[in-house]
Amino acid sequence: MFDVSAAALAAQLFTGLVLGMIFVLLAIGLSLIFGLMTVVNFAHGSFYMLGAYFGFVLLGLSGSFWVALAFAPLAVGVFGLLVERFLIRPLYGRNPDDPLLLTFGLSLVLVESARVIWGKIGLTLDPPAALAGAVNLGFTWFPTYRLFVIAVTIVVVVALWVFLKRTNVGLVIRAGSRDPLMVAALGVDLRRIWMLVFGIGSALAGLAGILAGPMRGAYAEMGVTMIIESFVVVVVGGMGSLLGAVVAGLLIGEVVSLTTFFAPKLSDIAVFGVMALVLLLRPSGLFGEAGLME
Repeated sequence: MFDVSAAALAAQLFTGLVLGMIFVLLAIGLSLIFGLMTVVNFAHGSFYMLGAYFGFVLLGLSGSFWVALAFAPLAVGVFGLLVERFLIRPLYGRNPDDPLLLTFGLSLVLVESARVIWGKIGLTLDPPAALAGAVNLGFTWFPTYRLFVIAVTIVVVVALWVFLKRTNVGLVIRAGSRDPLMVAALGVDLRRIWMLVFGIGSALAGLAGILAGPMRGAYAEMGVTMIIESFVVVVVGGMGSLLGAVVAGLLIGEVVSLTTFFAPKLSDIAVFGVMALVLLLRPSGLFGEAGLME
């Protein structure tokens, strides 16, 4: 079972890195929303699915993958703004389970709506011609598009870090996650900040969806498995921790990839084994803070 070449193992590690990048984008969105709003967004996987479908529609209308890549996440982000404003905002101050149940129900509605609109059969998204080939990494050939996914994710993560650390809005977001009452006392309209953060998190899910589209296609149930594994990433990294989302996303991506390669029958449970081990050693996750849910 373990008699594999170094080239094959390296290629699988790169495949895990690509999957980890998708997990990173999803988990960062979840962590942003939870860290500031303490909302567990079960519809996040459906936003990921919408990113792929919106990309398919925009690709058909414009004929350009680059146009679809630019505007599909924005469309999902705008949809997220509307969800926060009209569905989640009325639930603030109520039982924390209410937003969870609402977003869970919303995810079911979105999945069924996708089946009605686009059908039950998956759709394919073709990458641009410039990214359709493969690159010789020295030890193996690897698809150019997958390297592009890695590069885009790195750029987005760095840009988000700069936004949160170096801008006034980012400062308010970080302060609001620590002490929302004090921020509100200073005259900041936290509801606008919450809506912005929910929109950013939704846009990141949409970006993950359209990036995954050329590799996995677009189908209504594509977010179901991903959201479960993304929540595992968030728990392993630590609820509300962006650094934890990045580290755990890469870790879980490699676990899924290597387990699929060496022991496919264990691939569905390996991530939960990692989560159980981490929680036994660090109940708040790798970079999480104790008491965040209290």
